This record gives sequence, C-alpha cells and structure tokens, in this order.
Amino acid sequence: MAYTLITLPYAYDALEPFIDKETMALHHGKHHQTYVNKLNEAVANHPDLQAKTPEELVKNLNAVPESIRNAVRNHGGGVINHNFYWQIMKKDVPFGGPIADAINAKFGGLEKFKELFTNAATGVFGSGWAWLVGGGGNLEIIGTPNQDSPLTQGKVPLLTIDVWEHAYYLKYQNRRPEYVSAFFNLINWEQVNRNLLAAK
Repeated sequence: MAYTLITLPYAYDALEPFIDKETMALHHGKHHQTYVNKLNEAVANHPDLQAKTPEELVKNLNAVPESIRNAVRNHGGGVINHNFYWQIMKKDVPFGGPIADAINAKFGGLEKFKELFTNAATGVFGSGWAWLVGGGGNLEIIGTPNQDSPLTQGKVPLLTIDVWEHAYYLKYQNRRPEYVSAFFNLINWEQVNRNLLAAK
C-alpha cells in the first residue's frame, strides 16, 4: 500500500479534558484510517500517482485522472488535513514567536483572531475545516467544505480546526461553538511558528 496512517505524537487521552480519549481513538483509528484506505484504493491502478505524496496529489488535482479525481480530492484531502490537524494540537503551549507578531499585526491581537477564527469555524455549513493560511505575514482566515485543502487553492496552511461532527460529537454533541472554544486551549503555537517559517 502506498500510504499509511501516521502515528500520533501523543496518547489518545493527551488532549483531555478538551478532546476526549474516545473521540481521539475513533477519529484517528477509524475515520483517518478510512481516508488512508480509500486513497490507496483510488490510486491502486496508477503507479505514477502512488509515487507522489498526498500533498502533491491535492496540490495539483487537475493532473489526476478525472475518473479518480473526486476520490483523491476527498480521501487525499482527508489524509493530509488530518495529518496536519494532529500536529497542531498540544496542551499548554504559550502564544508567542513570529506567529504572534503576524497575528497581532494582521488582526489586532489574539482575542480578535479568536473571534474571527471562531466565526469561520462555526460558519462552515455542514462538514469542513477552518484555517489560518498564508506566509510572510500575509495571513488569512478561510473555511473549506468537506475534505477540501487550502493547498488546492495555492494557499499555505498554518493552523486548522476540524469541524466535522465526528471530531467533537461524542463530547460536545451539537455544540460546535463549545468545541471551538475548547480548541484554543490546544493550539500548538510552536508548530504554527514552524509552519509559518516554512511558508516563507
């Protein structure tokens, strides 16, 4: 198989109480695994595509054969979005560094950023993601539906939150705003800084 499920950099209970162990086990072990399996199925008869990373596939969807393009968009996006999302979470990482300077300059401070990011996350209709994207201080907050990736739009992801119901429903039920609020306790600002520096 061309692609495999990544190992999380922490235990399933490491994000408690903000994200529960049961949700993490289901989200990573079942949902994310399914995206990996379905992406492998999509490219099974295309050795040339198997040589590419999921990110390379999603960045250039027009180069993917039309017969499997939608599957690669959905399942390839599911793979890379989740790979990115897991890395972005860690408890007790203070806001600081170049990303803090960029957020303060662009949005007028962390609280305003939280407000705008929350609006994007709660404003996604149905399933999808909210993102902080950009590079070189040129930041933007966007939402994407389903498993669409900013990479397809030529944008560089810095931070994301998964607002598919499976990301929060066991603990928060239909209270997406409560989940989004809890997420701000889990942002790994060190990783966001690494993403920002890599984007330049």
